[in-house]
Amino acid sequence: MKKVLFQVHWFFGITAGLVLALMGITGAIYSFEDEIIDALNPETLFVQPGDHQLSLADMVRKVEAQGHDTVSMFRVEVDSDRIAQVWFKPAPGERRGQMHNFDPYTGAFTEDATGQDFFGFVLNLHRFLAAGEYGKQVTAACTLILVFFCLSGLYLRWPRQALNWRVWLTLDWAKKGRSFNWDLHSVFGTWCLIVYLLLAVTGLMWSYDWFNNGMTKLIGDPPVAGEQRRGGGGPRPGPASRDVAPVEALVPDYDAIWQTLQKTAGPDLKTYNLRMPQAPGQMATVFYLLKDAPHPRALNQMTLDPVSGQLKAVSRYADKGVGAQLLVSNYALHTGSYFGLTGRIVITVAALLMPLFFITGWLLYLDRRRKKREIRAARGEVASSTAAYGSQGPAWLIGFASQSGFAEQLAWQTAGQLQSAGLPVRVQPLADMTEQDLNQSHNALFVVSTFGDGEAPDSARGFERKLLGRPLSLEKLNYAVLGLGDRQYQHFCGFAQRLHGWLAERGGSTLFAPVEVDSGDSAALQHWQQQLGELTGSTPPAAWKASEYEHWTLSQRDWLNVGSVGSKVFLLRLTSTSGTRWEAGDLVEVLPRNAQAAVEHFLAGLGIAADTPVQVEGLNETLGQALLSRQLPASRSHLVGLHAQALVDALVPLAMREYSIASMPEDGSLELIVRQERHPDGSIGLGSGWLTEHAAVGASVSLRVRRNSAFHLPSESVPMILIGNGTGLAGLRSLLKARIAQGERRNWLLFGERNAAHDFHCASELKGWLASGDLARMDLAFSRDQAEKIYVQDRLREAAEELRRWVAEGAVIYICGSLEGMATGVDGTLNALLGEEGVQTLIEQGRYRRDVY
Repeated sequence: MKKVLFQVHWFFGITAGLVLALMGITGAIYSFEDEIIDALNPETLFVQPGDHQLSLADMVRKVEAQGHDTVSMFRVEVDSDRIAQVWFKPAPGERRGQMHNFDPYTGAFTEDATGQDFFGFVLNLHRFLAAGEYGKQVTAACTLILVFFCLSGLYLRWPRQALNWRVWLTLDWAKKGRSFNWDLHSVFGTWCLIVYLLLAVTGLMWSYDWFNNGMTKLIGDPPVAGEQRRGGGGPRPGPASRDVAPVEALVPDYDAIWQTLQKTAGPDLKTYNLRMPQAPGQMATVFYLLKDAPHPRALNQMTLDPVSGQLKAVSRYADKGVGAQLLVSNYALHTGSYFGLTGRIVITVAALLMPLFFITGWLLYLDRRRKKREIRAARGEVASSTAAYGSQGPAWLIGFASQSGFAEQLAWQTAGQLQSAGLPVRVQPLADMTEQDLNQSHNALFVVSTFGDGEAPDSARGFERKLLGRPLSLEKLNYAVLGLGDRQYQHFCGFAQRLHGWLAERGGSTLFAPVEVDSGDSAALQHWQQQLGELTGSTPPAAWKASEYEHWTLSQRDWLNVGSVGSKVFLLRLTSTSGTRWEAGDLVEVLPRNAQAAVEHFLAGLGIAADTPVQVEGLNETLGQALLSRQLPASRSHLVGLHAQALVDALVPLAMREYSIASMPEDGSLELIVRQERHPDGSIGLGSGWLTEHAAVGASVSLRVRRNSAFHLPSESVPMILIGNGTGLAGLRSLLKARIAQGERRNWLLFGERNAAHDFHCASELKGWLASGDLARMDLAFSRDQAEKIYVQDRLREAAEELRRWVAEGAVIYICGSLEGMATGVDGTLNALLGEEGVQTLIEQGRYRRDVY
């Protein structure tokens, strides 16, 4: 254990240590921001006090007149000689709007303080590495690593004379070289241990919602009725809600707000921070500080109605329990101000020492490497030893079988729920599961999808063939099955049902009845969560949610098959500033919208105006806006007579559409290849119609990336055979781009469409790759260019010997395109050329991968 901890400790030290060093320096600089800013601005930040400050209503009136905007937040020190601050309404998608300093006695704007931009940049570095959400994830991970450093470092340096304080805390200045570096690293680390743990724990409160929520539940007080907690717990309108429910719709009574604040806070009010709601119907929040507050962050909070000033809830710092006070004081603890000036100095010195550990860690690492080279030179070789580590307890086995990644996602969410209840888990695909795994497990959960007409996903074919029919004895196994499927197919959740039946026949005891999920049904998933909660004796967490949809801009749309006899095919380019990453082979889920003409046609005759206000999931919209995201039935007879809100409530939201990604993140845009679906009556399909015709270039498209690990690139340098037709080229194109970027050239593409003249999508690009050698071979099948139709399976059959040679060399086969026709035909051809057993072996080895629809 000590050896493993040491290896992990130094590995994180020479990697994450650099980020922690930067966070330490920037944190130290920022800790005395107020004093430095005051020293640099002896006149700008202070005003000449008058007899009394303006009333809150007068402040609002004057600053709004100067700013030509609506107030969002105030920060004012009562009867003080300091300037006050106002923030105006934020722009859509932003957290805060423009800020101005102003004189609370006159309402006039004052100059910006010198140094504010510098400290803003320092804070951005400290929290986000000046890299937005990606940087936040890095600093959050490094904060967790700091906790590991503290605990593992304490364990690694635990001395034999543990009760001798000199061994822990004194430094021998006479030492040199490695010994001195080790003393610097370990002794100063011990001195700073408590401080770093405090910084890490308080920092994690901003880094991860799960940590914040967990600490709140652990040591916090029960929420006061009507209280909106900071950092969570209350409704947060997103960009869409700001667009459709503007702050101007509010008519706040600032005189009533001020009277309520004065009455609640009393004569000892020192500072208050008023935050106005961002949508009608929400409450205003006031954080205020009293003159006798124990530290600058001992904040009290009240929630009130901005229109009437009526007090809804009040939460006083002095009335809270110790744990709740610590939660409110998180920033004060992080900066040391909770302990006064001495605490701030201690925190600052410890933060400034952070680079010391990175530097000494690197020196120790380099010295260790040098000594290893010397030993290797002296002995000629180095013996290595491995150690096996057993499980610390019986782990729950969680097996998954996924065709497009959803089952894998749910398996990991299941594991997360069990782990949060304190249970050890082991997650693995069914493809890797053995008889021994089942025999040694006492509890198992299976999350499996069904592919096609009741078949097992490709990755689980081997499990079904090797284990599912065997007469194993599983009397000690307790299990449950979560099946994913689509009721449009005759054998709904067929594989999950076969798995459940076999486990029961073999003597397994079901923990609860199988849960079957139709097309991602949230109610069924919530039932699974509740069952898990009953098993573990813990309250189920909030309902599982997929990643949020993001707003992408449709920046370009190119018609690829001009003159084709088939439906139009378009190459779409979408851009975003979110920094979302994906891998070649991943999918996107797009939320389509109805065409405006379709909404107008639907409302015609119902007698309801499109601008009638309604509510959708708590957000205010017009009826016309709401119907853009609802399924519009062809028959409206059952809807006649309904008022606008009832009409919206009676309609089902539109379902998302899946598309294969055709590009890499390095391309600078997310690209899709989409064919317009045409119905028998000539109308355009909803999803394809939205993307290819109704959404204007420059419009916003709501989508999210979904991981599809079963269609990712092979981890080893092996040949790759890509087979597809039509818009299935999208998934193959992303794989080819990624392979070419890796410098891999053993790539063989077989592609089919109607006519070479009109339907050879991305022709110049593919021909360029073939000419440069990035494509070793390309076989094309244009079915309508000759009397006898030719398909990709025909080209595959013609190249049978080449196919066998590539497969013998370890090639991985990818198929992307339509399940009906192409994929089925290719599968039959492969079975004929390689033998059913050979194809089955490829599937079980993960060398036959399909993304078909």
